[in-house]
Amino acid sequence: MRERPKMEEARRRSRRRMFTGVAVACSIAAALGMPPTSRAGEIVPSIGLSRAVDGEQTKSNLGLAIRGNLAGPMVQAELGASYRSEKRFNDDLTVKMIPITASILVRPIPTLHADVGAGWYHTKYEYAAALLLEDETKQEFGVHLGGGLQVPLAPRAALDLTGRYVFMKDQESKLVPTKFNPDFWTMSLGLALKF
Repeated sequence: MRERPKMEEARRRSRRRMFTGVAVACSIAAALGMPPTSRAGEIVPSIGLSRAVDGEQTKSNLGLAIRGNLAGPMVQAELGASYRSEKRFNDDLTVKMIPITASILVRPIPTLHADVGAGWYHTKYEYAAALLLEDETKQEFGVHLGGGLQVPLAPRAALDLTGRYVFMKDQESKLVPTKFNPDFWTMSLGLALKF
């Protein structure tokens, strides 16, 4: 009976040593800077430009994306959030949008990617005070297609240039014309920090 507790204690010590060894090995590999393609994910803060398809203004936007490998480095999942604002109808309407998106990125080679995804678009429509119209907030759904380029700067960092076209259903407005196309282009430049 006494041998059984000793065997269990020996197994526990062995498991602890194995776990500690794996943790140390992972830490050393991270400290030495494994190649970017073997990393599990990245965080990409970005700044960019967006323009409505039927709009006249190109406006800046801010974004943040988190990417993780799905099938090695060739297929990644991305969750992103950004903020954009634009004026329409001779500045009588300001559209403020916070897109929360999910995307799949396919990398045929490590520096290029194509992506497709969908998003939830929290949109606020602010009308000029002189119009005496009540502001509105809507939740919309959209899909996007895009692609991009990553230029390595260091083992854990790269410049990330991404362009996307966002498709959304026509929106109604309290102004004339009563409908407008909210589709837009966006181009962003970010710093991909790999982990």
